Formats: sequence, structure tokens, C-alpha cells
Amino acid sequence: MKVLIKLGGTLLDDAAKRNDLARQLAQVARNSELVVVHGGGKQVTRFLEERGVKSTFVNGLRVSDESVIDAVTKVIAGGINKQLVAALCAAGQPSVGLSGVDGLLTTAQPVNPELQFVGKPQRTDGKLLDVLVGAGYLPVVACIAADAQGNIYNVNADQMAVSCAIGWRADKLLFLTDVPGVKNAAGVVVPHLTPADVATLIQSGVAHGGMQAKLESAVWALDGGLAEVVIAPGQQPDICAQLIERRDVGTRLSSKERQHA
Repeated sequence: MKVLIKLGGTLLDDAAKRNDLARQLAQVARNSELVVVHGGGKQVTRFLEERGVKSTFVNGLRVSDESVIDAVTKVIAGGINKQLVAALCAAGQPSVGLSGVDGLLTTAQPVNPELQFVGKPQRTDGKLLDVLVGAGYLPVVACIAADAQGNIYNVNADQMAVSCAIGWRADKLLFLTDVPGVKNAAGVVVPHLTPADVATLIQSGVAHGGMQAKLESAVWALDGGLAEVVIAPGQQPDICAQLIERRDVGTRLSSKERQHA
């Protein structure tokens, strides 16, 4: 089974949590083909603030001029990526850190001129991921991409995960985040959603901001051929094993209505 797990940058900001997740991911990789994609927006904001640069956001996306792209590359593709790779190797799982730029793994195009070098993934070439996984390595992909002209783009990590999952033909996509799942208007986690349910949550304003973007990415993954996407709490003990075993944790999204026993 091919599994792609996306880790929110918040989950990787603490060494102890990062090491525990690395242990869990190493266990998954022993029994499944695994690729990991990660973000790091919180760390990028902190890096920029320490240098007196205030981030500007438009519709939740960080305006990314050349100085921001430089920071994103240093922080996400550099520090965060290598810290996670080191933790995975320490957990006994040989891993390779890369980004969408490497081997032109993921190509992107600009979202709009106002955002400058913010890109949306166009295509991920799954062959490179297959080569690494087939050789026994766990690919750890940072959320930057490039185009054929050599431009580097800041890419939303959820969108990057979906592009990699589609290009690699993953069977399952797991979003590990800092919330317990997708909540309804009453604040209760919904165990299962279809694309129609997602549209209702967004149109009603219940799902907005980061969760809206995550749900839109999940629907894109289903449209791209994935059977199932899960949004789940990354801090929960042994969350990876629970999700692989299909326990009812977080919110599962699929194109079909849930079958009740």
C-alpha cells in the first residue's frame, strides 16, 4: 500500500514531538510504501520577524518576493527538512530530503501576480519517488516547487501533498495537523465527509481559512483518483498506527457515502 503523510509545520517545531513522529513514520515505512510531505509556515514567519520582515498575506497566502523565497528555501527545504530527515534516520529509517525543485519533482505555475512567487502545483513526477522508495529510502518532500525557467515557488503544503499523492498514485493521503479533525457548526468533529458535504461546510462559512484550504485540497485529491483522505490530530499518541489500522480518528473523506453496518 502506498501512503503519503503530510505533516503540518507546527508538529515539527518541537524536537520531542518531531522525534516521536519520526518513530511512528519509521514504523509505517516498515510495512507500507511511504512518502512524507511537510510545511513550515510558522517557522518561516518567525525567521522573517527575527530579521525585521513583516509577512503580508492575501487570502491566506504569503506574498512571496525573492527575499521570502530565500527564507522559505532556507527554513523549509533547509532546516526543517534536514531536522526531520535526521530524526527519521535516528529512528532507523534511511531517508532522503528533497523538494519539488529537485529533479523537477513538482512543477508549479504562479497563482497570481499580486502574490509574486507563490505557485500552485501543476504536476508531480512520481518516478523519482518510486526510485527512492524502491531503494529502501523514505522521501521527505519540502513544499517548494519550480518551473522550467528556473523560478522557485512557495507552494501550499497541502496542495504539495496532493500533487505528490496523485503523481505517485498513492492509495491513502493522511493530513496530520494541530486540530482534532473537521468540525461542524456545533463544534463537533465529523467522522466522514463527501465532496458534497465539504461544499456545504464551505458555503455555510463553517469551514473557512486554513481548514477551507485543506478541505479543497482533499477534494482535489479525491478528484485526482485517491480513494481516501484523512484529516487527523498529529499530536495524538501513535496516530499513524491508528490511521493505518483505519480506526475512527479525525475526519475521513471519500467520494462515496459511508456504509453503515
